[in-house]
Amino acid sequence: MKCAECERRECDKGKDCTPFRQEMIDACTQDKDVERMMQVADTVISDFYMQKTRVEETIEFIKRMGYAKVGLAFCKGLADEAATMNRALKNAGIKVSSACCKICGISKTEMNIPTKARQAPISCNPLGQAEILNRDKTDLNISFGLCVGHDILFNQASEAPVTTLVVKDRVLGHNPAAALYSGFYAARINGGKK
Repeated sequence: MKCAECERRECDKGKDCTPFRQEMIDACTQDKDVERMMQVADTVISDFYMQKTRVEETIEFIKRMGYAKVGLAFCKGLADEAATMNRALKNAGIKVSSACCKICGISKTEMNIPTKARQAPISCNPLGQAEILNRDKTDLNISFGLCVGHDILFNQASEAPVTTLVVKDRVLGHNPAAALYSGFYAARINGGKK
């Protein structure tokens, strides 16, 4: 499939370009957890389209799903923002378990990770974050500014489903899509072409 290269995007009107459409319908309707999540996601979108922020939509989704406890796996570089999110969740009546990226305080030398002079000597620990939230039996985990690669490991190790709320981008204020909107960055990442 080459959906990113398609200019017509007729799937939005119901056209099927795949050989497995019915399998996808079956996957969404035969598993009651998947079916419920699809229904709740779509109702949150339709009820609040262009009205609520991603933070507000996430809280609404959690409430409508009836999740009792949510995990917040955050980068220490976004500790203030994570504290604000933690308060927002609690103010919405949601129980929160949170895990900082430096949990367990494991040094990079213990993990056989090469270090540079200006880097912190303590390793991020996405598996530790997932383990803490798994042990706390969270219903949903929020990935909040984890580094590229660490987010992948966290998502793989999490027993609960994961949604990403913040994606780290130190250069662009945690808005990686800005590189796609900016002519300068778009040209840089596309070999000089916008």
